[in-house]
Amino acid sequence: MAAMHARLGTACAEGWALWERFDRTVRERNFHPFIAADYDRVREALLMYRRPGLRFLEWGSASGVITILADIMGFDAYGIELDGSLVTMARELARKLESQATFTAGSFLPTGYRWRGRNSAEDMGNTGTGPSGYLQLGRALDDFDVVFGYPWSGERPMMLDLMHQYGRRGALLLLNDTNDGVRAYRDGRDVTARPRGLP
Repeated sequence: MAAMHARLGTACAEGWALWERFDRTVRERNFHPFIAADYDRVREALLMYRRPGLRFLEWGSASGVITILADIMGFDAYGIELDGSLVTMARELARKLESQATFTAGSFLPTGYRWRGRNSAEDMGNTGTGPSGYLQLGRALDDFDVVFGYPWSGERPMMLDLMHQYGRRGALLLLNDTNDGVRAYRDGRDVTARPRGLP
């Protein structure tokens, strides 16, 4: 267990270093939708929900840190990212950290998915467009037990709808909100667990 926590700490540190470099060399020049999640908060949430044999998917996996954290914890971990340069970065980080996490370039939206919410255009946030990443993974969304997303403003309802339409019944959706931390949803209901030691 100590070795696993040491690897998790190393992965988080590497992730922050990558983020700072990306922010300095890419985001300062042009807008890019990649913003690093709070790796420590996400790590704590994943630790609460991990169980042997679970399959994990990250929507918009960017530099791959969260998917790699899931792999280190024992999840069968996959990430889908639209930006091919970030997929390359994630694969390099996985090699460096000796992670078996799998990354593919593409959209986390299944082929044919259409969001029909009240503010459809706004609520798609920065999901972008491209071929579905599930085809390259050779897996469908309902193959995953735990799915993680970091929604931009307004994207939460779309992500909940996506899981409702394509996810497996009983699968867990973890959404990282900048104000509320990591919230957990199962079949559309908020089932967020309290951190250990809190009433």
